[in-house]
Order: sequence, then structure tokens, then C-alpha cells
Amino acid sequence: MKYYYITFRSVTFAQRGEKLLSAGGVRCTLQRTPRWMEEQGCGYALKLWSRDPAAAVALLKENRVPLRRVYVQGGDGQLEEMAL
Repeated sequence: MKYYYITFRSVTFAQRGEKLLSAGGVRCTLQRTPRWMEEQGCGYALKLWSRDPAAAVALLKENRVPLRRVYVQGGDGQLEEMAL
């Protein structure tokens, strides 16, 4: 199963995103990002259980919730940045 991570600069933006996505029916959890992601300026992330991360990103952008990057994690555990 693939997981998607949307990273945010602050916990406030991540919390807004979590509330918005949950209300929109997207399962997600708020968590601290791994250390290597923090080095890129991302302190918090939403982990999504969704097959359509583009829809989640669009919902965040429509509601002006600033996000940093989107990553996908495959079955091998490797994270790869996605361009959306």
C-alpha cells in the first residue's frame, strides 16, 4: 500500500489541513516529519490514506492552506517527492 505525506512549515498549517481534509472525507493523521525532511524546512506532515493525493492538495490550495511538499512512500519504505 502507498502512503502520501504532505508537509507543512508549521503545526498550525498542518492542523488546519488535517481538519479540512478530514471534513472532506480524506483519512489523514498529523505527525512530526522524519529528521531529513526537517532539514528541508518541513516540521509537520499529514500522512494520507488516499489513492488521490492530487485531490487533497487541490482542496488545501483552494482553501489557502500553505503546504511545502508532497511525498509518496511505496511498499519498500522509500520516500520520493511528487510533483503536483
